[in-house]
Amino acid sequence: MLSITNLSYYIGGRALYENASMFIKPKDKIGLIGLNGRGKSTLLKIINGEYKIDSGSVSKSNDCTIGFLNQDLLSYQTNDSILTVAMGAFKEVVEIERQLETTIKQLETEYSDALVEKLSKLQEKFDHLDGYTIQSKAEEVLEGIGFQTADLHRPLKEFSGGWRMRVMLAKLLLEKPSLLMLDEPTNHLDLPSIEWVEDYLRDYEGAVIIVSHDRTFIDNVVTKIVEVTQQQLVTYEGNYSFYLEEKELRQEIQQGAYENQQQKIRQTERFIERFKAKATKARQVQSRVKALEKMDLIEEVVDDTAAVNFRFRFKQQPGRYIITLNNVSKAYGQLEILKNTSISIERGDKIALIGANGKGKSTLLRIIAGEEPVEGERVMGYNVIRAFYAQHQLESLHVENEILEELMQAGSGKTDQELRNVLGCFLFTDDDVFKKIKVLSGGEKSRVALAKTLISEANFLLLDEPTNHLDFISENILIQALQQYLGSFVVVSHNRHFVSQIANKIWYIEDKQIKEYPGTYEEYEYWRKKNEAAGIKAEPPKQKKAEPVKQQQPQTPGNEARRKTLEKELKKVEEQVTELEARKASLENELATPEVFGNPVKLKTVQTTFQETEAALAAANKKWEELAIEIDELG
Repeated sequence: MLSITNLSYYIGGRALYENASMFIKPKDKIGLIGLNGRGKSTLLKIINGEYKIDSGSVSKSNDCTIGFLNQDLLSYQTNDSILTVAMGAFKEVVEIERQLETTIKQLETEYSDALVEKLSKLQEKFDHLDGYTIQSKAEEVLEGIGFQTADLHRPLKEFSGGWRMRVMLAKLLLEKPSLLMLDEPTNHLDLPSIEWVEDYLRDYEGAVIIVSHDRTFIDNVVTKIVEVTQQQLVTYEGNYSFYLEEKELRQEIQQGAYENQQQKIRQTERFIERFKAKATKARQVQSRVKALEKMDLIEEVVDDTAAVNFRFRFKQQPGRYIITLNNVSKAYGQLEILKNTSISIERGDKIALIGANGKGKSTLLRIIAGEEPVEGERVMGYNVIRAFYAQHQLESLHVENEILEELMQAGSGKTDQELRNVLGCFLFTDDDVFKKIKVLSGGEKSRVALAKTLISEANFLLLDEPTNHLDFISENILIQALQQYLGSFVVVSHNRHFVSQIANKIWYIEDKQIKEYPGTYEEYEYWRKKNEAAGIKAEPPKQKKAEPVKQQQPQTPGNEARRKTLEKELKKVEEQVTELEARKASLENELATPEVFGNPVKLKTVQTTFQETEAALAAANKKWEELAIEIDELG
């Protein structure tokens, strides 16, 4: 259907593609993946004819029609209703409908056989094209991707960029081009809409090529992966999970072949060096020199994975409860978001807040952060230090700062080298750290803002859609960082793979109440689907009732003296906890060394010390919690 042959494309002398090739067949479902900046969106624009290539060819069959959803459509505005815009997909039907209306109006004043015949032919064509069903089809798709029935007749210009993008997606799906190209289609969709689009695309009759950083979405839709790597387009016949396995296998084979070839080259070079001065060996030497010159060199495998080797710590432990919401209500005019709902977050909770847009997820996050007034009680726990990450906070980055300078000004007290280590985790290496914020892409700014959030030494994080604009590697870095993070957090995300890796509790908003499922995302999904299949509207397992807000005791000289004594004791216990954590980490490293695990006597000694340290740490943490609760009760 479409072929790309020996494509080369340069930007300012830098090759994005060099002699790259790929083929798209009818009904192909392709996931186009690769690091940010490698040229995925550029390739879609090349296929769409927007960019002129430097060499090679892009050819398509005569009956190949292309529909392209990209971020440029965010700026499109019109006074037409979103239903009218979506129905623009049926241009021929709409035009016939217009002609029908004109012809019927003419017949009212100038009846003739010719007009009757024209009307009959137009109606026949209108019926053939299912003209009477186009509105219901448009309504079905719009409602499938999240619009309420009442919104369908509102002008497009009244909606935000993300909702306008949904309308353009609906229009493209209704047009049914033979090749549908979608650039980050899930960025502006909530979870129910993503699942609806997945089902639609799996059954789509034409070919689809998708650029997306939503791993689960790609896995569920595509049957072929094309990776943009080293200026080439490498094809894998399977979904993303298959690609990961197959790529690892290919790299093992390639690395083995590379090492064998390098060994052969070294042996040949040693022979040449040894015998080049001997006339009797001149012919063999020349033969080997020519063989080296003609050899097709195998490239060494480039490891494009990244691991977090930095432990994100904080200076002070919070009390048992991070925050308690009691009988909280929130409304915007007549629109009620929450009504008399209560819940609490405990130390160690890793919460994913999921669900459809418009339910109040971001509002709840702002309420927890103290940035949104509410009716009811909102009580922060003892020693809680919070950090809040949201997309709008990218605007608070200082555009004239260099990346390293921006992190230095975050006030974490970390050294230059420590900050470089953190930035290395977020793929800013060597001289990258001296780039100014103003020259960074949206994804790079997201990584800087996330790094700032994680080095803040906060013990409670609030993260609103942190994976937007992150590629798979950056997302994996964030997953590792949050898995290693010792504090508590609440994350709003529609990225199912991300949520499944980091959450131990699931929150969602239903009937204006905050509901909690006390388990992982996989467990929640199994529970939800099982109840849906049985036609049951099930309540999650009973959560513990939020702790009542304790009345603060009046400050008396006795209370104040007691408080100061407790705080001194707490500080000593905190120092003890820090020392024991360091000792435990040191012993863990020692247990992993060959000198220890290879020596049974030494291994037993270190294991005993490790167990004693672990027990002492547990006791110190318990003592710390008791002291923190008593201080909290004194007010």
